[in-house]
Amino acid sequence: MNTLVTPKQQRMSPSILRMSITLAFLTFILIGANDGAFGVLLPNLQQQYHVDKAVISLLFLCGTLGYFIASLNNGFLMTTLGNQRTLMLGTFLFICGVGILILVPPFALILLAFCFIGCGAATLDAGLNSYVVQLPNSTVQLNYLHFFYGIGALLGPIIASAILAIHWHWNITYMLWSAYSLLILLGLGLFFRERTKTSTISQQNEEATAQDHRLSVTLKRRVVWIAAFFLLTYVGTEVSIGNWSYSFLTEQRQSVPLLAGWIVSGYWLGLSLGRLFMGHVGARIGNQRLIQLCLAGVVVGLLLLWLVPVQIVGAFGLCLTGFSLGPIFPTTIALMPSFVSRRMVPTAIGFLASLGSMGAAFFPWLAGNLAQYLGLWSLLPYVIVLTIVMSGLWFLLQRQPTADQGNMAGE
Repeated sequence: MNTLVTPKQQRMSPSILRMSITLAFLTFILIGANDGAFGVLLPNLQQQYHVDKAVISLLFLCGTLGYFIASLNNGFLMTTLGNQRTLMLGTFLFICGVGILILVPPFALILLAFCFIGCGAATLDAGLNSYVVQLPNSTVQLNYLHFFYGIGALLGPIIASAILAIHWHWNITYMLWSAYSLLILLGLGLFFRERTKTSTISQQNEEATAQDHRLSVTLKRRVVWIAAFFLLTYVGTEVSIGNWSYSFLTEQRQSVPLLAGWIVSGYWLGLSLGRLFMGHVGARIGNQRLIQLCLAGVVVGLLLLWLVPVQIVGAFGLCLTGFSLGPIFPTTIALMPSFVSRRMVPTAIGFLASLGSMGAAFFPWLAGNLAQYLGLWSLLPYVIVLTIVMSGLWFLLQRQPTADQGNMAGE
């Protein structure tokens, strides 16, 4: 964080606090709905532009490129503009992206549009997390914030598949996102309030120097790299399933498009419920055992979907997969303080999140290429292999010394 906050500056009237938190939740619904709907719209985009699955997969790379560009500049933007203006800028970038898609432009501009959407989503993601973490009872509020992303990801496929079912054009979905994001932009301008003040230039320079030092020290820890590659594979698995399962169901299993959209929504519903409820299980059995249980659940769910070609079983398998995947990311983040020293935790988590986002581009892109040259049947064995790789990385991560052991060893 590049802002200095005092307890006095954090005080807000209850009405302002409720309005600001509500706007944060509504914005995360938008981000989740856009991510969840994309997999449903993917075949229609492919037909619109007469491209194969390998070419359409470039959209994943462009979206993550935009996300990465924004990630590099979010700290500077929040320091110079403040949270409110940064969030408004992120919403404006998102509107630019969906606005291009509404026009159904040439494919090259579609790629540009996804860069804008990635930039906007990343700016909103970072800005809202930075804002909520400063609030009272921040741990609970952060959990709710990410739960609302899951709600959006659940609604997105339902809305997109309903639009396609009544034979409306795919760009109608982005018209809805545009109208929704315009309301968010208006709300941020009128009702969002921040009670923080930015630091002085000298303080910013001191913080930047300290952060660079912490980053270099953090990246020397093997456990950070193992955890980062674990989350890289996890995010790739989650996004690959979420965005290609609709194509798998409609093209490989000949499911009715509307029903396939509901089944994909079941995947995102499982993801949300897993994050909402399995944290309590982790508190009882331990976070490490929870992740082992979740990895086993992912494999079982995928095997059900792959080996039992019955629609209701497949729907249950996909929901179980989402439910099992859901707790893995936040639980891994929660474990980091046990592996690195307290002063390294924010830097380590930032690095994990940044590298993890790369998985959202590479692995779905690879899944699209495999689907193009081998067939969509390859999706399920592909993500099972990714889950096995995750399990291997998790085994390595468990064998790493804790922060206390590292300090005793002189690390």
